[in-house]
Amino acid sequence: QVQPVESGGGLVQAGGSLRLSCTASERTFRSYGVGWFRQAPGKGREFVAAINWSGSSTRYTDSVSGRFFISRDDAKNTVYLQMNSLKPEDTALYYCAANDLGTARESNRLYRYWGQGTQVTVSS
Repeated sequence: QVQPVESGGGLVQAGGSLRLSCTASERTFRSYGVGWFRQAPGKGREFVAAINWSGSSTRYTDSVSGRFFISRDDAKNTVYLQMNSLKPEDTALYYCAANDLGTARESNRLYRYWGQGTQVTVSS
């Protein structure tokens, strides 16, 4: 069992960058697959990016591919989401989630452990 905690959200102008962090105190976090999801007001939760336990496999939704990059630093027990060229439509509450399959998966049903979210707001 792990408890992910997100940080790094904030207010940024369109075209700017932010880096989100997802960390957990449990050393076993490094064996989990980790995904980032987001939920905008009035919309459902959508997949953004995912990384497998070793960092060798990543996935992105089409709307962020080439702008967002997911990575992990096991020494720091942290998964990062680097977000570049931000757009107003990226505004949402961003969640980090962990799956004990260890894989990079898109379905939120495969993620058992969720953080509380960090708000990202992109102004035009």
